[in-house]
Amino acid sequence: MSRHPSYGKSNKGGKKRNVLKRFERIDVLRKIGRWKDGESKKVTGLPKTPTMQ
Repeated sequence: MSRHPSYGKSNKGGKKRNVLKRFERIDVLRKIGRWKDGESKKVTGLPKTPTMQ
């Protein structure tokens, strides 16, 4: 029996993720000037961010 092609790929880590983690979203918001340090510490309800490629 042969293995499925999805097993054992060596480039799993090189894929571009389409979902940012919270700290990544905050970094993007800082770059575009929509986040000020100390102003908001909310866990939920972050504004949407443009995709950075």
